Amino acid sequence: MTDEKSIIRVLIVDDHPIIRHGLNQLISQEEDIEVCGEAEDGPQALAAVEELQPDIVLLDITLKTTNGLDIIGEIRQRMADVPILMLTMHDEARYAERSLRSGAQGYVMKQDPPEQVVQAIRTVLGGEIYLSNSMTSKMLKKFATGPTTQELSPADQLSSRELEIFKLIGEGKGTREVADLLQVSIKTVDAHRANIKRKLELKSGTELVQKAIKWTLSREAI
Repeated sequence: MTDEKSIIRVLIVDDHPIIRHGLNQLISQEEDIEVCGEAEDGPQALAAVEELQPDIVLLDITLKTTNGLDIIGEIRQRMADVPILMLTMHDEARYAERSLRSGAQGYVMKQDPPEQVVQAIRTVLGGEIYLSNSMTSKMLKKFATGPTTQELSPADQLSSRELEIFKLIGEGKGTREVADLLQVSIKTVDAHRANIKRKLELKSGTELVQKAIKWTLSREAI
C-alpha cells in the first residue's frame, strides 16, 4: 500500500461540474494522488485553501464571478508556497504568460491529453515550470517576433480586472449587473469601462459593447 503521508492532495477550482468530475476520475486512477476538495468560484477556493491545505491547486482562469488570475495572489496570502497549475480552455500564449507572471507554476489546456494533466501536477510539485510543447512553441514565437499594434488583443492591453469586465460586457451584462457580479460599485465599473475604451481606442459605449461581444464570441469558439 502507498504510504498515506505521501499522497498528493489536489484542490480543483473550476466552475463546470463536468470538468471537476472528469478531473476527479482522472486523478483517482493515480495511487499517490487524490482530490481533497473542489470549488467553483473565488470565495469557495480561498476558503478551501485555508481549510484543506492542499499540496497543489488546479485553477481555471474563467470562473463564475472571478478571474482565476486575480485570486492567485489571495491564495498566496493563505498558503505562500502552494503550487498553482492553471487549467484552461485558452490556448494562447498571452494567457500562459499572464498566468506565470501572476505566480502560477504551470499552464495546461483542457484540450490536452488527460495524461498531461497528471504529468503537469508531478512536474510542478517537483519544483519546475510546466508548459506543454505546443504552448512552449507559441510563447517562444510570441517573444521572438513580438506582436504588432494591430495584432494586440484586449488580453494584451487590459488588466485582469478590465479583461474580466470586458468579457462580462461581451456576455451581455449591463453595468449594474457587472457591479453586482463583481461586488463593486457602479462607479467603479464605469471607471473601468472608461479605461477600457481609452486603451482600446473606442469612441463610445456602443463600440465597446460591439467589440466586447465580438471578442467574447471568438473566445468561446476556441
